[in-house]
Amino acid sequence: MIKKPIPYGHQYITDEDAAAVIDALKANYITQGPRVEEFEHKFAEYIGVNHATAVSNGTAALHLSALALGVKPGDKVLVVTMTFVASANCIRYCGADVTFCDIDKDSYLIDLDKLRKTLEAAPKGTYKGIVAVDFAGYPVDLEKLSALAKEFNLWVIEDACHAPGGYFVDSKGIKQYCGNGKFADLTVFSFHPVKHIATGEGGMITTNKDDLYDQVSRLRSHGITKDPAIMSKNDGGWYYEMIELGCNYRMTEFQAALGLSQLKRAEWGLTRRYEIVDKYNKAFAHIEGITTPKVADNCYHAYHLYIIQVEDRKGLYDFLREKEILSQIHYIPVHVQPYYKQLGSKEGDCPVAEDYYKHCISLPLFPILTDEQQAYVIEQVKTFLKASH
Repeated sequence: MIKKPIPYGHQYITDEDAAAVIDALKANYITQGPRVEEFEHKFAEYIGVNHATAVSNGTAALHLSALALGVKPGDKVLVVTMTFVASANCIRYCGADVTFCDIDKDSYLIDLDKLRKTLEAAPKGTYKGIVAVDFAGYPVDLEKLSALAKEFNLWVIEDACHAPGGYFVDSKGIKQYCGNGKFADLTVFSFHPVKHIATGEGGMITTNKDDLYDQVSRLRSHGITKDPAIMSKNDGGWYYEMIELGCNYRMTEFQAALGLSQLKRAEWGLTRRYEIVDKYNKAFAHIEGITTPKVADNCYHAYHLYIIQVEDRKGLYDFLREKEILSQIHYIPVHVQPYYKQLGSKEGDCPVAEDYYKHCISLPLFPILTDEQQAYVIEQVKTFLKASH
C-alpha cells in the first residue's frame, strides 16, 4: 500500500529529534540560551564560516541582513525574480526600491550577463546591492557574482535557503560552500519544515565579517547591547542600552535543539536526495515532452526541489492532484505579483523567468519519500504525458 497523499516536501522527525526537544523544554531556558549558541557554532562549522546567527525564520534573516547593510529609503537593490517573495520584501521593509533580474534559462539562477547589462546601462551608483538565490539548491557562482559586485561597488546577500551543504568549485579548484562567507557579505538560510534542516520555523545568517555579525546579532534582539565598549555609560550588571532600532527575531531553545539533532543527519539527507533525483532523471531521460533539471556543472547541487518543465503544466498539476500527488509550483515570478506591479514592474520585464513559470512543476522530493511512492509519481507523470501526445 502506497501512503498517500504524497506532498512535494516533508519534514523527517525522529524519536531522537523529539527527545532533544523534550530535553530542551525541561531545561532552565526555553527561549534563547545555550542550545541556540551551540546550534550557531555547529552550523557555522558545517558551512565553513566564521559566524552564524540563529533567528526566528528565513524572512527575519533576510530583513536583518538588509538592515545590517544599511538599506534605506531611496536605495535601489537588484533582486532575482525567480524566488519566494521574501527575497525582495526584505528590501521593501527597509523602504528601498527593487529592480528585478531575469534568470538563466538552464540553471534558473540569476543571469549574470543580463545583470551586467543592467548595471552598465544605469548611472554609476544607481544600485547599492544584489540579492541572489541558490534556487532549488543550485549554487550561484558567487566568485563571478562577487567580482561583478565589486566592480560596481555593491554588497551581496546570498539567499541560500534552498542550499545548505551545496557548493560550487571556484577558479582555483576550491569547493566554496553556500554561506561560507568568502564572496557574499551575508548569507541566509531557512529551517522551514520542507527544507534540509527543519526547526518548525527558524533561520540563520552567516558571515565572515565581524562588524556585520555584531550588528545582525544586536538587531535580532531589539538593537540592545550590554557591551561596555559601545555603551554611553554603565550603571551596573543589570544595565543595557538600546543603541539602534532592532527587532525581536530570536530563536527558541527547543527549535535549536531540533536543529542540532537534524544537523547530524544533514549529509544523509543530501545523499538520499541525490538518489531520488537520479531515479527521476533516469526515468524521464527519453520521455517526449518533459525537460528535466540541468545537471549542475562544477558544483554540488543541494536539491531542495526537483523541477521539471512540461507544455501543459496546469493539466499535469491537476492530474497529479487527482492522483493524490501534491506537486507544487516554484515560483510565480515576484515581479508580476500585484504589489510589485503597482510599484512599476510588469509582464515582459523578465521574459525567461516568465516563460519558465508557464511550464515548471516541482515533483515530490524529500529524504523519506519511499521507492514505492516515487515509482507511483513517475508512473503518473508518464501516464499524463503519454495521453497528452
